Amino acid sequence: MNQNIRNIAIIAHVDHGKTTLVDQLLKEGGVYRANQQVQERAMDSMDLEKEKGITIKAKNTSVHWKDKIVNILDTPGHADFGGEVERALRMVDGVLLVIDAYDGPQAQTRFVLRKALAHGLKVVIVINKIDRDNAEPAKMYDKVLELLMELNATEEQFDAPVVYGSGRDGYMMYHIGEEKKDMTPLFETIINHVPPPFAKPEEPFHMLVSNIDWSDYVGRIAVGKILGGVVKVGDPVFVVRHAEGGKKVRAKITKVFEFTGLGQREVETAVAGNIVGLSGFEDVDIGDTLAASEQQHALPFTQIDPPTLEMQFCVNDGPLVGQEGKLVTSRQLRDRLMRELKINVSIHIEDSDKAGIFNVKARGAMQVAVLVETMRREGFELLVSRPTVIEKQGPNGERLEPYETVWIEVPDECVGAIMQNLANRKGRLTNMEKLAHSTMLEAAITTRGLIGLEIDVVNATSGRGVTSHLFKEYGPFAGELLTRITGTLIATEAGETTAYALVMCQERGKLFVNPGEQVYEGMIVGENPRNEDIAINAVREKKLTNFRSQGEGVAAGLTPATKLSLERSIEYIAADELVEVTPKNLRLRKRILNNGARQKAAKAGK
Repeated sequence: MNQNIRNIAIIAHVDHGKTTLVDQLLKEGGVYRANQQVQERAMDSMDLEKEKGITIKAKNTSVHWKDKIVNILDTPGHADFGGEVERALRMVDGVLLVIDAYDGPQAQTRFVLRKALAHGLKVVIVINKIDRDNAEPAKMYDKVLELLMELNATEEQFDAPVVYGSGRDGYMMYHIGEEKKDMTPLFETIINHVPPPFAKPEEPFHMLVSNIDWSDYVGRIAVGKILGGVVKVGDPVFVVRHAEGGKKVRAKITKVFEFTGLGQREVETAVAGNIVGLSGFEDVDIGDTLAASEQQHALPFTQIDPPTLEMQFCVNDGPLVGQEGKLVTSRQLRDRLMRELKINVSIHIEDSDKAGIFNVKARGAMQVAVLVETMRREGFELLVSRPTVIEKQGPNGERLEPYETVWIEVPDECVGAIMQNLANRKGRLTNMEKLAHSTMLEAAITTRGLIGLEIDVVNATSGRGVTSHLFKEYGPFAGELLTRITGTLIATEAGETTAYALVMCQERGKLFVNPGEQVYEGMIVGENPRNEDIAINAVREKKLTNFRSQGEGVAAGLTPATKLSLERSIEYIAADELVEVTPKNLRLRKRILNNGARQKAAKAGK
């Protein structure tokens, strides 16, 4: 064991202050020079993480405190990114469980804590944000103990030490009411309670690859905790391939990276117990084992929870293809998806029986939306279908589908509307709890019924409702569900939209396009309140005459278009529709663009 190293992961529900807490640990660990500006939420390095305010990828950093090295893994709190959490927990010996002193343990707290307890990890409880109005730190600590009992924590895990404080304001204390000074109580609790990494320095080198990094200079970097021995630059190693039944491939270590502060530094040697990055491999994947000799066996790799949703990624075949993106071919799309497969263990990608269409299976719509958003920023154009759930067959051949537990916190006056929405989606209310200024609803609902629910809650509560969900089990098929009760307005002509045409179109429903936008036949330009599709001409121009007409200033009466986000678009479309994603635009369209062909296909389907 290496007594000077501690490996910890920070786990919490979304927005309970994990990443801000890491900022303070980095600051006190001397990562920033005296004159250097402290970066806010430094670990959320992806643009999407900064914009959404959530952690998507598990990331490593390292803090030197006194003579100890504390390796910290910042993990996502959203259940869709559970694969990232499970990988991170393989590398650590303890977890900081961060709890908001006002909100207390939430859905994802339960999810990540259950995983940590199953790995046998030591827990340090951090009651954060005690400076919030109406914060109840003592009551929330009791709730954490209740949760530990509920999740069958061992006696040792149940006796977890607790510290109270504010990550934002940079102080922690052992007991409420002590002097608000710095983060020392938290550092001391980590050093005293979390054990040094279990590793065998005298054995030959071996390491499980828990993450993959990429560098334009050295290619793939295998990240993991060294479980035995020492590794040096120039050492020959064997890659034991997890996906190929233990096949062994020779490689040579070209660089060794240690994590330090916000970056990496090259070192000559790395020792057992430390979390490091190694390069020198043509191909290495998460779950592979790196070993010094051919006789060593593969290390066990945790099975990731299976995906519950499936979507199609298709080549863009619309009339505007290639005008806004550089990467539009089937080969480019396939290569990019296969690259994602190597660094994201919780998604599955398969070729379909049709050219240019790929089936992507994932944990949730948010996970897929993040992948699509990343690809559009890289210059891709593609089409994405509505998510469908992955069904199974029961032991007697019955049809089973995934169910989830959903928690919805809503203002008291909105409870009726949300309960009605849940009933429409065949959700079953299992618990209802009155909180200080809101009500917490708990329900069991199919994953199908969950698609689009979050948007409905936001709309019904004017943005004040909070939804979180966790996979529960596979249960009996719940029958047909109607999640969208509206029809669409479909463009019949290609061209540029005009104010004259749109004023007449808006009498039919809500518009998704403004004047001066390019549309084409089969594109969805608005929503019809009734459950039927209406064909409209959005590019009609006004005939010029010598007379002034009464409707001269008609554009003044045009309502601004509703613009849907990527997640909302994916959840909004029906089975016969697609979202066209380009670097500059999101467009909704029918799968079959031609009106005549679409009607023929509908008749044939009936």
